[in-house]
Amino acid sequence: MTAGSGGPQAWKRVAVLVKVQSSRPSPGGGTPGTAASQAGAGTGTRTLPKSAARGRGRSRRGGARGGRRGAGGEGSAAAARATAAAAQLGSPRVSRPRAPLGRAAPAAGMLPPARRGRRLALPALLSLLTCSLAFALVSEDLKNEVKQSKNLEKSGVSRKSDIDLKGIVFVIQSQSNSFHAKRAEQLKKSILKQAAHLTQDLPRVLLLHQLSKHEGAWTILPLLPHFSVTYSRNSSWIFFCEEETRIQIPELLETLRRYDPSKEWFLGKALHDEESTIIHHYAFSENPTIFKYPDFAAGWALSIPLVNKLTKRLKSESLKSDFTIDLKHEIALYIWDKGNGPPLTPVPEFCTEAVDSYCATTFHSFLPLCGNPVKKEDIFFAVKTCKKFHSDRIPIVKQTWAGQASVIEYYSDHTESSIPTVDLGIPNTDRGHCGKTFAILEKFLNHSHDKIAWLVIVDDDTLISISRLRHLLSCYDSSEPVFLGERYGYGLGTGGYSYITGGGGMVFSREAIRRLLASKCRCYSHDAPDDMVLGMCFSGLGIPVTHSPLFHQARPVDYPRDYLSHQVPISFHKHWNIDPVKVYFTWLAPREEDKARQETQKGLKEEL
Repeated sequence: MTAGSGGPQAWKRVAVLVKVQSSRPSPGGGTPGTAASQAGAGTGTRTLPKSAARGRGRSRRGGARGGRRGAGGEGSAAAARATAAAAQLGSPRVSRPRAPLGRAAPAAGMLPPARRGRRLALPALLSLLTCSLAFALVSEDLKNEVKQSKNLEKSGVSRKSDIDLKGIVFVIQSQSNSFHAKRAEQLKKSILKQAAHLTQDLPRVLLLHQLSKHEGAWTILPLLPHFSVTYSRNSSWIFFCEEETRIQIPELLETLRRYDPSKEWFLGKALHDEESTIIHHYAFSENPTIFKYPDFAAGWALSIPLVNKLTKRLKSESLKSDFTIDLKHEIALYIWDKGNGPPLTPVPEFCTEAVDSYCATTFHSFLPLCGNPVKKEDIFFAVKTCKKFHSDRIPIVKQTWAGQASVIEYYSDHTESSIPTVDLGIPNTDRGHCGKTFAILEKFLNHSHDKIAWLVIVDDDTLISISRLRHLLSCYDSSEPVFLGERYGYGLGTGGYSYITGGGGMVFSREAIRRLLASKCRCYSHDAPDDMVLGMCFSGLGIPVTHSPLFHQARPVDYPRDYLSHQVPISFHKHWNIDPVKVYFTWLAPREEDKARQETQKGLKEEL
């Protein structure tokens, strides 16, 4: 190694490796397998992961202890030593030694001949010593770098796996409705087009609604055995996304290469509850923020080893036959398995807003607009109420959204002309309102104007944006049997059915109601849960429910802020412990930005 080349070049190689290693985020959010460990996991924000932060802290302090423990400590301290040696090696000349205090240094011409010779030999000697020192430091640092790499590999963080697009199976969480199927096909084409531009073999892109006739296929877990059998030999990842997720394939590849695909990984953008909520059965009530679950809109990924592990569990114990309320939360709970499985690892590159250039995914939050908004006159609103709520809930309906409706009626167990209400002759019940709901359906089909294409049934404590609903319905064909709203499930692990939860609003096309009533499927009692009976009937008819996350069964405070931030909500439900009028005007009232958003959408229609 020469003073002018080998030392600085070797140091540069070490410095680059140290820089790459210290800037690489740690995929772990805590010790896998414990709920408490998730408190340390990121929330999807662009903060430095803890492991990297610890490494940086130790590198500032330096010393052997920081080098042994911190991911960046040892390399950073060694780089500082190598920098000092390189600075000496690169100096054009060596400064003269200082004279002792109180004595002036003699001029070079006044030195005796012997001393002048020693003086001239000193730069070469110092250069030789510093070169030897630099060589020793660089050699030591290279050894440490190799050792550090082995330690990282043991911990599960891969420097750069050999994954390519053939190793990723894309699963678009699509629906069979014609509008949603078309959007999913457009996203599939986008993925394949990007792959072709990368001159890589085309990946497998699957549409969820085409994979299985199983009613519960949308809940993902029943399909894991299929993924395990079909793709475990030649794939590394199953990557899930929604129809409106936008994927930058090069960035996604680079992101997944950070994670060792031979390990069990559950990756996504992390959401957490800010307070315990009914939609999650008040889970983790002592500290709701501790449990992280993925925002499906940003995409999420399972490594094949984890898919295989979950498949073995599914074969040994069947899924419980209970409710599916919030799928993303329930999948995270199932994978975590009370600490026996991995928690969600937050991935900053999985985004919902394109605020950073490093995002591998983003999400279009615009409200779908597929033509002119549906006319007000084409939507019939039916409000279910009862005598005891006439005085407190109906005034809020009229103060907020009722003025936006062209055709609206209030169905009750008591006639009150001041509202006015329509008495259907069915007594109010506390458990369910199946009898009342089917009476509304029959009245709409047989006695309302034939040209009204849509029926919306809501509770008297539902808050809804009619202007946004009109835009959404422009994407659906009322001549098709459409049953639209927020989708729940019951007993889907053992052949149950999906249904639209009533509180967020149930939207029916006239054709869906015609087929339903022609089937003779009816309530088994007046107080049966109407939304579940409707789901069971439509399932028997082979008419799938159509899910929209813009309808909400609960209040805004029951959902994470990050989740609502990329939505244009259409409805919320319940007045409990909130000011419903304020909620309406904060979240749902028509405003100028809705018009601006419509103009933006016109330029996005052909994006895919």
